[in-house]
Amino acid sequence: MDNLFSNMHNSLKPLAEKMRPKNLDEFVGQKHLLGEGKLLRRLIQAKKVPSCIFYGPPGTGKTTLAQMIADSSNSNFVKLNAISSGVADAKAVIEDAKKAFEMYGKRTYLLLDEIHRWSKSQQDTLLASLESGHICLVGSTTESPYYALNRAIVSRCSVFEFKKIEVVDIKKALLRAVSAEDGLKSYNIKIDDDALVYFATACGGDVRSALNGLEIGAITTPISVSGEIIITKEIAVECLQKKALSLNEDVFYHITSAFCKSLRGSDATAALYYAFRLIEAGAEIPYIIRRCIAHSSEDCSFDSGALTISCNALYAFENLGAAEGTLALTQAIIFICNAKKDNTVVLARAMAIDDVQNHPDDNIPEYLKNHTEASKNYKYPHDFGGYVEQQYLPNSLKDRNYIKKTD
Repeated sequence: MDNLFSNMHNSLKPLAEKMRPKNLDEFVGQKHLLGEGKLLRRLIQAKKVPSCIFYGPPGTGKTTLAQMIADSSNSNFVKLNAISSGVADAKAVIEDAKKAFEMYGKRTYLLLDEIHRWSKSQQDTLLASLESGHICLVGSTTESPYYALNRAIVSRCSVFEFKKIEVVDIKKALLRAVSAEDGLKSYNIKIDDDALVYFATACGGDVRSALNGLEIGAITTPISVSGEIIITKEIAVECLQKKALSLNEDVFYHITSAFCKSLRGSDATAALYYAFRLIEAGAEIPYIIRRCIAHSSEDCSFDSGALTISCNALYAFENLGAAEGTLALTQAIIFICNAKKDNTVVLARAMAIDDVQNHPDDNIPEYLKNHTEASKNYKYPHDFGGYVEQQYLPNSLKDRNYIKKTD
């Protein structure tokens, strides 16, 4: 009976849940974290994963990896969602974890999804348990922990950034689902290459979204005369409910490149054409706005309005939706194209990094140091009307100038 009910329950699970990787070899993406020799992979293999924060876009494997870590370490595993849980839930987990640790020497991994949704006081309830080692926290969030979480929590955790899954890796996940016994093998699916590329591209780096779309296609597409379920690009478009990308991957990036170069070249008409060409082809609008934000710093060093209006365009899109959001995007594109062009920010960053890496000098002038006898010789600019000539760099770098304004 157990097998009967467990098989029935498993069949009712969403495909994305059934296809969760069981080990690191099945895991797709995040090679910067889990590639051979990478730190997180070594920690998992050594069963020494500390408390950590996983942050990045949805559908990139944060929860899956947390479960794998708990399973591989032979530890207890408790999952809470910060939206639906509170201090009482945390205290119950902490009490159980303390008993398990003291009685059986077992640690408890607490996966806290959307950890940034907890208030400061709620997050503080975890501190004592983290320090004692009763609980090993794996906080999962789509927000940057450096501004969304308490410093005390972040300082006690290793932080790992998850990135959107590459198209080639999403394809692997889809093909595995089609052929897996616990996936869609019984459906006898034949998926067109165009449909496979569409699922992998239009999901925006979210494996869960791609698998959900594939599952809808499998269960709603009639069986063909040949006895196969044939999933075409048209079916894939319906299942993901997004516009079909009328571009192949190479052309998509060519148009993106043309958009960026039009921004830099101050041609607003061309930039708007390429931007809406991408949108009509199915590109995510925030993707285009992020390019505007980047170019505001890269190409408009001395026009702060470009960065402000681009960031506001992203805010407008997230709060108003696509219709009004594309108006803000249009405004940002026109502003950037009309702004004075200068790449001082890019050059200054490169020069500063080069000096830090290749010419480090910590011989700070004595009068700039914190609370020393010589610090009384520091010239407070406001005593001189707001500016006074004074050396700030170490002697070996005193003639450096990263900021060279152009005409």
